[in-house]
Formats: sequence, structure tokens, C-alpha cells
Amino acid sequence: MRRMKTTPSKTTSAVDDDREETSAADESAVADLTKKEPADGASDDSASDDAVGHATAEDDDDLEPDPYAEAEAAASTGVGAGAAAVVAAGLGVVSLTGAWTGRVAAERETLMGQIKTSGGGSAAQQISEIYADAWHTTALVNGLFALVALLVGVFALLRPAFGAPSDRPQPGWIRAVALAGIALGVLGVLISVGMYFDLFVSLPSAAAATTGG
Repeated sequence: MRRMKTTPSKTTSAVDDDREETSAADESAVADLTKKEPADGASDDSASDDAVGHATAEDDDDLEPDPYAEAEAAASTGVGAGAAAVVAAGLGVVSLTGAWTGRVAAERETLMGQIKTSGGGSAAQQISEIYADAWHTTALVNGLFALVALLVGVFALLRPAFGAPSDRPQPGWIRAVALAGIALGVLGVLISVGMYFDLFVSLPSAAAATTGG
């Protein structure tokens, strides 16, 4: 019998083919990893850029002034000055027209004068106790109202000079009303001083009252 000889060349070639296929597979895997790494790095960079941009936008929003907050602050500061200006104008009008407190005080002085002179008294004493005291009391009360109106008007006009400075100027209507209150207050003070010292209308004299009687 003849023995068949097995050639190792075929086995060696098969092993070589397997090795070549394994190395090719490894090379393709490395290539895939190499391709994926830049993409992952790019995604990380883009994510960091987005985070930085978002933080910068938030910082810009924090630094930007809020228009609603500024309007609310301006309105709150203008409310006090506007109210003071209106009060000053109202007190100025009261000082010129007379207040009920002045009438009550004058009636009280008249009553006290009548009580003092009820037992008898000269004409000069009756004029002084019944008429002059009531007249001077009315002038004094009106003068106090005028003085308060003057002070409140000055405060409303000079309010922006005190406290925290504001970016917006004081509204024009507040200045106008404050000036009106100041003018009325000054006028009321002058009239009250003239009434108190009998500069406009002199008190009736005892001689005139006797002659008229």
C-alpha cells in the first residue's frame, strides 16, 4: 500500500489566512475608535461652549437693569413728594379761606370776653375782650396753617436733594403743585401777620363806639 503524504502547506496557509483576518479586524476596530474619539471630543467641547455661553447670558441678564424695577422705584419715590405737594397746596388754600379750628377758637375767645365783661366794663375793654382777641386768634390759626403749607411745599420741592439719588428727574406736576403750595403759604403768612398786628383793618376805637352810640 502506498501512504498518502499530507502537505503542511495547506494547514499553514489556513493559519496565515486566520491571522490576516484577525489583524484586519483589529485594524478596522482601531480605525473606528479613532474616528469616534474626535466626535466625542467635539461633543464635549460644544457642550462646554454651550455651558459657558449660557452662563455668560445669565450674567448679562443679571447685569442688565430691570425696567419694571426702575419704574416701580421711581413711582414709589414720586408718590411721597406728590402727596406732600398736594398737602401743601391744600393747607395754603385753608390758610387763606379759614379753617373750622380757627372759627372754633375765635368763638371761644368771644365767649370768654363776654363772660369777663358781663359784670360791667368799659367800651375799650369790651372791644378788646370780645372782638380783638377773637380776631387775633383767627389770624394766629390761619398763620399756622400757612406756615405748615410753606414748610411742606419746600420739602416736596427739595425732596430729590435728600436721600438716594434718582436717575429720573422729579415730575413737572409735582414741582408745579409744590410751588403753588409755597406761594399760597407765603401769602397766607403775610395776611395772617397783617391781621394779627391790625395792619389791614384797625380795631374800632372806644371813642368811635361812644359816638356811634
